[in-house]
Amino acid sequence: MDRLDAMRLFVRVAEMGSFAAVAQRQDLARSVVTRQIAALEAHLGAKLLARSTRRMSLTSAGAAYLEKCREILALVEAAEADLGEDRQAPRGHVRLTLPLAFGVRRLMPLLGEFMAANPEIALELDFNDRRANLIEGGFDLAIRIADRLEPGDVARKIGSSQGVIAAAPAYLERRGRPAHPRDLAGHECFGYLLASRSSWSFLVDGEVQRFPVRGRLEANNGEALLAAAVQGLGITRAPTFIAEQAVRDGRLEILLPEFPIPELGIYAVFPAQRHVPHRVRALVDFLARRIGPRPAWDGILETRRPPDQSP
Repeated sequence: MDRLDAMRLFVRVAEMGSFAAVAQRQDLARSVVTRQIAALEAHLGAKLLARSTRRMSLTSAGAAYLEKCREILALVEAAEADLGEDRQAPRGHVRLTLPLAFGVRRLMPLLGEFMAANPEIALELDFNDRRANLIEGGFDLAIRIADRLEPGDVARKIGSSQGVIAAAPAYLERRGRPAHPRDLAGHECFGYLLASRSSWSFLVDGEVQRFPVRGRLEANNGEALLAAAVQGLGITRAPTFIAEQAVRDGRLEILLPEFPIPELGIYAVFPAQRHVPHRVRALVDFLARRIGPRPAWDGILETRRPPDQSP
């Protein structure tokens, strides 16, 4: 039994709660995982996992041993990295979870560039707008767009996300143009299911204020809401990375330019209490350089600003 390999398998089984899931993720037979854990328990002379037909849980000894294993494996990874990894070409597998629309529209071209420049790196991409548990999901990295980080998040900000309120010219001809965020209460406003649907935030006189909105259409995908807005069905609140092309070609018009939407951060989030491998750091460095604090798609914001009224 290789003790470090057995410890890695034990940590993954404890985090994922399933021998079968770990075997599938590691491309191993389930019997191999079971034997490794059994050998580790025999070596330690203690039961680490309590198994039943329905569930598996850590014993008290297993819970204590899990924390020590995490510390030891993190030290091993850090020690190996210190032996010159940064001077070598990044290599290996990176499992990444990323938002659907942002990932497909904006990150895929960048990830293609990254892979072309780093032929020894393989990427596994999980597109999902919901917040994933990085440890349980076995992810090396998450890209998240949020107004703030959650407690305990280990993250690096790699860019910002601006938003716009927009509608099709046909809708505005039919229903009129709101002059103030309070006017949105009388319009058909689409709801994004993974955010607040009953009110939208705006900067008014330098302060964030929320205004009620209503509408008959809700969805968990920004692309779908954009398509509905282009059809003239109502008003959408969309990030510039989704709305850019529709605004540039005139299918949508930006509304309420005097009242900006508070910006969100684009973050690279790492699993807590784990060494960040060179291959992951290389990917995050690349994305931070290519996205930056003012991404190219934010150029449409120049078109929304009211004319200068100064003499």
